[in-house]
Formats: sequence, structure tokens, C-alpha cells
Amino acid sequence: MSGDDDSHDWDAALAEDGAKNDAPQSDRVLNQDEIDSLLGFDAIDDDGSDRTGIRAIVNSALVSYERLPMLEIVFDRLVRLMTTSLRNFTSDNVEVSLDNISSIRFGDYLNSIPLPAILAVFRAHELDNFGLFTIESNLIYSIVDVLLGGRRGTAAMRIEGRPYTTIERSLVQRMIEVVMHDMQQAFEPLSKVNFTLDRLETNPRFAAIARPANAAILVKLRIDMEDRGGRVELLLPYATLEPIRKLLLQQFMGEKFGRDSIWESHLATELWATRLQIDAVLDEQTMSLRDVMNFQVGQTLMLNASPDSPIELRCGGIPLVKGHIGRVGPFVAVKVDRMLKRPAGAAQL
Repeated sequence: MSGDDDSHDWDAALAEDGAKNDAPQSDRVLNQDEIDSLLGFDAIDDDGSDRTGIRAIVNSALVSYERLPMLEIVFDRLVRLMTTSLRNFTSDNVEVSLDNISSIRFGDYLNSIPLPAILAVFRAHELDNFGLFTIESNLIYSIVDVLLGGRRGTAAMRIEGRPYTTIERSLVQRMIEVVMHDMQQAFEPLSKVNFTLDRLETNPRFAAIARPANAAILVKLRIDMEDRGGRVELLLPYATLEPIRKLLLQQFMGEKFGRDSIWESHLATELWATRLQIDAVLDEQTMSLRDVMNFQVGQTLMLNASPDSPIELRCGGIPLVKGHIGRVGPFVAVKVDRMLKRPAGAAQL
């Protein structure tokens, strides 16, 4: 009897579990869009903007530094200068374009460099720090092909798995020196900076100019020479830009950056043709307002000046020169004896 009771209890327990399994449950499976939204991935827009979900939490440790508006203007000017200088350097039709400017950690950038490549370490003397140029293999072979007279319409021959030759390194070094000269001109309206090439490396480990966790500005430039070309990347650590950080934070208002020779010549022409009123001051007296209000018609004011007393020439109340009064023909003239020191903040004429 005991065995029958146990089997009966076991059957009842199985029946109860089956009833629970048969009850309606919310076993909802997420679709791919919901999974992407949860993880923060977007298959349509992968530019890294407005990330959400888990990916936003992961990327919160990445570099997020303040924008430097004037730095964008400097690199825009660099693109225009490079387009002209590289055309003269290669005697070919060269187009330089700015892909993007981003912030990145130095260690992450070294790990992302596609090899083989040439890394040029340069020094900014006034900033007392270093920067890094990365020239990818496509651009290296294209520059070598163009400078050595390669025919147009044929792709540059790439031989992988070997180190770059001395000729290739020398030609690339010449191109880098041209680009650094353009960088010096691009920074000059903002701050004078001299860039000199320190060394060329092919191994990223030997091009360490900052700690892996340090932040840096990465500028990607595209150089196209008709059917040939490649990319060059400029890396500037934030420590390098720190001495001129306040200048880079300025907002760009109108065409105040750089020099416009046409406007300068027009302004100079108009300034030379400007008419000014010059006052010759013989004497000055300090009087009370009562005496001034009591002036009468025909009253004579006595001045403390003689024919030999020096007089002062002023423009807009600003003293310019001192001299002696005289006569030249029918005109009253002033012979200039000495210049006067202008007060601080006075306009220069």
C-alpha cells in the first residue's frame, strides 16, 4: 500500500508541474534592432555620435576633451598650403583634403596604425614637445613613383614584406619636410612655431612620444595625385598644444586669421589720403567757470607766451611735436624741434 501511495503522490507532482508549464508565460525574444539599441550599436550611423546603452558605458573612458576652434582653422590653412607646395614638389596635379579631426589616446593610436608605414617624429621647439606623422604605404609608393618619373594611369607597384629602401625613405623625408614647412606657416599667424624632423621609424614602438594613456589630436589628411595617392596622419599630443591652448580656444570671427594683402594695400592708401586737423597751442591757462562766464566782448586775454616761446602741435588732444612759430612767405609756419612721447594707450599716427 505504501508503494501505491508514493506512486500516486509522484504522479500528482508531475501533473502539477505540467500545469505550471502549460500556464501562459512572457518568453519574448528580442529582435536584432532591440539588441543593437541595448548594446549601443547602430548599423546605419557608425560615426560614433550619440551612442547609448552598454557601448556608451564602455566608451565613457575614451577621450572627450574640449574643442579647439582655432586649431580647425590652422589645419584648414594647412590643407591649402599643402595643396600648393606638393604640386610644386611633385610637378603633378595634387589635391589635399581634410578627412576629420578627432581625439584619441596615444596608445590606442599606435595599436591601430596599419603596417607597413613610415612614422616621422618631429619636434616643435617653441612648444618644447614632439609630434608624429604617419605615412601609409599607398602614399609612400605613390610619392616614390611620381618623383622617379612613373607613368600616369598605372598603379604604383607595391612589394610587401620588405623594409623600405634608403631611396624610399629619403624621398618620403623630403615630402615630410615640405609638409612641416607648411605647418610652420599655418601656425605662424597664431604663434610662431618651428618644426624640425627628429627621426624616421617603421616600428610604432620606437615612435613613442607620449604615454599610452595620454590624449592627443589626430588629423587625417588625404593626398590624391590623379589615380594615385594615400593618407597621411598627423598626431599632436595635448601636452604639445598646452602652451598655446588659450590661443586655440579663441573663436574664429570673420576673416581675422592670416593676412590679406589686398585689404592692407587699400587701407594704407586710404590712410595716407586722410585729412587730419592739427591744433597749434600757444599757451594754456586754468580759469574758473565764473571767470569764463564773465567774459565780455572786446575783453583782452593776456597769454604767458612770447614770440620765442615754444608751441605744441596736437591732433585730437594728443601732443605730437614741439617747435617755434615763424613765417614762410604769406603763411604762418612752425619749425619742429622735437617729438613728444605719446602717453600709454594713445593711437599711433
